[in-house]
Amino acid sequence: MTELNIRRAENKDIPSIVKLLYEVHKVHSDARPDLFKAGCRKYTDEQLKQILADEYTPVFVAELDGEVQGYAFCIHKQFPQDSSMTDVKTLYIDDLCVDENARGHHVGTQLYQYVLDYAKAQGYYNVTLNVWADNKKALGFYERIGLRVQKIGMEKIL
Repeated sequence: MTELNIRRAENKDIPSIVKLLYEVHKVHSDARPDLFKAGCRKYTDEQLKQILADEYTPVFVAELDGEVQGYAFCIHKQFPQDSSMTDVKTLYIDDLCVDENARGHHVGTQLYQYVLDYAKAQGYYNVTLNVWADNKKALGFYERIGLRVQKIGMEKIL
């Protein structure tokens, strides 16, 4: 496999990002059709343009031979002067996806490592993310690369 190039996403990457947004949404809608509408995606093109332009929501893409193979959407989180939380900077991975045809080639691992390196260089205290309990492959992947449970969300369907 040729070496991956990981960089900040640009508007020219939106069509590739959209394809991946549909892929990751399908995983969610297949697992939880009660919560996720089939055939949809998380962001519109206009929302993507706004996200890409915002310094507090960096998006990174991993490309191979000029083709985007994965992305990581990140969000800066900090709670200064909160009455109960310490004032640490957290980089939250809002979404991480690798093209289904590129999985198993360490694209996700390299993309995640890039996010970690970015967070360290920017003085973040930690990197966090959420994963749906029914997404067993993603859960296993995140555990293999060293993430540990921070909190657990629970539900009771009525």
